[in-house]
Amino acid sequence: MLSSTNWAQESSISGQVVDTNNMPISLANVVILSEDGTSFLKGTSTDDEGFFNITNLSTEIYVIKISFIGFEEFEQKIILTGNLDLAKIQLQAISESLDEVTVIAKKPTITRKPDRLVFNVENTALTEGSTLGVLKSTPGIIVSEGSMNIKSSPATVFINNRRVQLTSDELITLLESAPANSIKSVEVITNPPASYDADSGSVINIIMNKNLVTGYRGSAFANYTQAVFPRYNAGTSHYFKNNKINLNLNYSYSQNKVNRDQDDTINYLENTNPNPDEEAIYEIDQIWKSNINRNTWSQTHNLNLNFDYYIDDNNTLSLTSTGLYTPYYKYLVKNKTDIFDENLSLQDRFTTDNLSRDKQYNIGTDLNFRHSFESGASLSLNGHYTIYDYNRDQNVFTNNYDIDNIFEDSSEFNTDANQKTNIINGKADYSLPINETSSLDVGAKYSHINTESDITRFDIVGGTEVINIDNTDAFQYDENVLAAYSNYSKSWDKWELSIGLRVEQSNIEGTSVTLNETNEQDYLNWFPNASLSHQISESVNVTANYKRSITRPSYKDLNPFTFFLNESNVVLGNPNLNPTYIDYYYLGVNFLENFTISGYYKNFDGDIVELPRQDNDTNIIAYTPTNLENKVEYGFDLEYIAAPARHWDLYFVTSFYNIAEEASFIEGFAEQNQWSNYSVLSNSFAFLKDQSLNASLTFTWVGKNLQQFQTIDDRLVSELSVSKTILKKKGVITFAVEDFFDLQDFKSRTRYLNQSSYSSVDIDNRFIKLGFRYKFGNTKLSTNERTTDAEERERL
Repeated sequence: MLSSTNWAQESSISGQVVDTNNMPISLANVVILSEDGTSFLKGTSTDDEGFFNITNLSTEIYVIKISFIGFEEFEQKIILTGNLDLAKIQLQAISESLDEVTVIAKKPTITRKPDRLVFNVENTALTEGSTLGVLKSTPGIIVSEGSMNIKSSPATVFINNRRVQLTSDELITLLESAPANSIKSVEVITNPPASYDADSGSVINIIMNKNLVTGYRGSAFANYTQAVFPRYNAGTSHYFKNNKINLNLNYSYSQNKVNRDQDDTINYLENTNPNPDEEAIYEIDQIWKSNINRNTWSQTHNLNLNFDYYIDDNNTLSLTSTGLYTPYYKYLVKNKTDIFDENLSLQDRFTTDNLSRDKQYNIGTDLNFRHSFESGASLSLNGHYTIYDYNRDQNVFTNNYDIDNIFEDSSEFNTDANQKTNIINGKADYSLPINETSSLDVGAKYSHINTESDITRFDIVGGTEVINIDNTDAFQYDENVLAAYSNYSKSWDKWELSIGLRVEQSNIEGTSVTLNETNEQDYLNWFPNASLSHQISESVNVTANYKRSITRPSYKDLNPFTFFLNESNVVLGNPNLNPTYIDYYYLGVNFLENFTISGYYKNFDGDIVELPRQDNDTNIIAYTPTNLENKVEYGFDLEYIAAPARHWDLYFVTSFYNIAEEASFIEGFAEQNQWSNYSVLSNSFAFLKDQSLNASLTFTWVGKNLQQFQTIDDRLVSELSVSKTILKKKGVITFAVEDFFDLQDFKSRTRYLNQSSYSSVDIDNRFIKLGFRYKFGNTKLSTNERTTDAEERERL
């Protein structure tokens, strides 16, 4: 009876682990042993602020041990009579220097949390490639040409919880050229807390490594990739740290030539029903078959500077700057189009060469001040500024031929497009640990975006440039967003609760100077989110999430410019776009430690999509951003996370989901829906006694699915990466293969109302990659004083 009474009185032990400078120590091991110190009972690790909390303990006598590399172990016997708060526990640094320390530790590759999935890549083969390569191997993330999605929804990318505000193409260019050796983990966050911007519906958060080594160390690397054409990438990283400063400098250079082939078929239709009051009956009028080859040459310089200055024990000043400079970018598209009648008899044909040359630079700088209060609270102030400059010179030349392949005539035009953007952000965050089981976060943010862009088209007439007034314009865009948020977290017994509320006031104004048209948007919105989890038993946990978010039209979508790919393919802006509101519901059950079954439902009110719309009268395809009437996605997921063997980590997920889209067009109302399957099998291996040989093997299956009123056929993504340390662990050789089954390319179909087209795309994503990295500098661990690597915050 006494024993049962003791176990019924559940108690807890909590505290914060710090060093001699009162700086928190994260990931310190905290274990609870029996009174004689021989039997392990429970254990945990400290969080980013050094806090730990071990619950469900009986009122007995225990031994608590706390350890972290480079510090003397803390051990103490405690008599537990209730909830015990040990306050701050200070670890003493080991006084003597060590000649060399080799740490071999195996961590789970993937961890499932209530609102996110954490993919740990530190010390794996993946970190010897590019940052984009790591994201491609992260379960749940789909990287396709020009986009980055979590399943079917566009994802917002953060680095160390700071947003990277770039276009999709710019972001992929940055991530492809950035080395991955500083990445600790990738978080796939499906329910971001209120501290994230309201337009962050799904988030990819890249967590960078923390620098523990005092002194100087560095590395240099080079990679060679053989795809259709060879690609090159090289760079160097440098770290320096002492008691007052922490400096991290990274530079990389990439030189690429990328190929893409595409076959398009467009069935231009005509309405054969003479009665306008009856439903239209469409029949084929003309069939356009195009073969398109696109080559892209680029040279990119990427520079990252991270600097921390520790003013004193409680105050830190950080400066982060990232620059992306592309002095050379050539884009050549060769289009061959044959035009047939409904019986596939050739009528005529044309060829078009589109040559573009781009230059751009993007420099973003963050200044951050953090103050830690004695109570455990913290205040962070952040200011950000980005300057972005982009220029594109384009030449389009078309030759027309008759049915007998005899030259008829030609046309030619040039365009000059420019864009300058300034982004200013200011943010304040206050975090208050109310007690050992609850905390409160509050904050405010102001964001201002100003961009000026212009486009001038010159038609070539008799060898002379003549301005085309109808396709010449200038556009000015201003966006101001003022936001405030609060987020409360509480844990008790077997429950965990997190609730948040964010409010944002948005003021947007876009002005077409030439057309003298102004579009204004002014709206105030509330964005709640909540997460609740319950530990039903030792092996069963239930989690429920809800979040409301927004997607604002980008200034590029609102820009009314017409950009010509050729005379029959154009990209149009839409100044009448409205924001999209998204409601996301999630319910998941984790059981037997390794399994999770979950279901979700997402409702998109006015989803913004870029639709290819064919005009059957003018035979022009226009890619236009449009608000859908409605979009709904729901599905069911099964996840399995385990370590089947000592040196093998395994992750498997399969998801069955349905997407339904509805939209109103001039021709009528259209709706489509499609069930699909998304499955991932990810393996991580460590070989040899010292685990110096690592491998990662991932297969991703994306079944036929619906995207923006287009049906995309099945795809299988296959990736293998291997790394081996040599030269006394100072050198690393890497080898990677992607798409070795040649099943990653895709086909798409558009068929609704008077729209009928097909496309087959062969992307240059099948390659072999070889790399080498050499590490130099200080490898001695003299003090192990903890620091926060100032991160690669991106040029917002």
